[in-house]
Amino acid sequence: MGNEGERDSAGVQSVDRALSVLKLLARHGELGVSEIAAELGVHRSTAFRLVATLENHDLVHQNDERGRYRLGIGVVRLAGATTARLDVVREGRPVGARLAAEVGETVNIAILDRDEALYLDQMAGTSALQAHNWTGRRIALHATSNGKVLLAYAPTGRFEEVTAGRLTRFTERTVTDAARLREELDAVLDRGYATAVDELEVGLTAVAAPVFGADGTVVASLSASGPTFRLTAERLSAVAAQVVAAAAEVSSRLGWYGRARFGQ
Repeated sequence: MGNEGERDSAGVQSVDRALSVLKLLARHGELGVSEIAAELGVHRSTAFRLVATLENHDLVHQNDERGRYRLGIGVVRLAGATTARLDVVREGRPVGARLAAEVGETVNIAILDRDEALYLDQMAGTSALQAHNWTGRRIALHATSNGKVLLAYAPTGRFEEVTAGRLTRFTERTVTDAARLREELDAVLDRGYATAVDELEVGLTAVAAPVFGADGTVVASLSASGPTFRLTAERLSAVAAQVVAAAAEVSSRLGWYGRARFGQ
């Protein structure tokens, strides 16, 4: 137990030092290993191991000519991912709030996070009493309308990764067969929206549409969900049209000027 605690403590100390290296480079621009060691109060070999690990993750980059280190492209990627999420929430919230008021149901914004849908924001409609709070939750891609949209537009190979293992069955309506799921995703691409009826929870129906970024890639999905007894098959088509229109508006706010597809 003592050795395990010592290892944990050493690991935390290494993380703390690595973060300190990033802060030093952000403040000074470029530093050599000896300078980093002096700033941290550690041996030069320790500083070298820290920057080598950070370099392996593209978080720092060594200037070949001078042998000094600066922040790497990995930091930019992390910052860009955070900025993109903030942009989606900022631009999507007013549109989602209006959609929630129009349809009277819960509206959610989700993004693809590895093999799950990460729910970033939620707006409750007038009829959505005691609605689930999905914000911050990660949900399986194959069992939700948001997940199906994100998986349908995901990079090549993601579908195979997601379906390589056994797909969890949440209800009797959950699609767990990879071939059938592929057919549903092809239909999503064709008509521009996805539905999930009693697939994550019995009595819960949802419809989602893609949100495009300025470069034309799907950066999020926007959904409306509510009780199946309210979102009937007859009503779902009309709500789908409203969701597609709302998602297109968010897309335009993010700089995408393509045409939303509905019923094609």
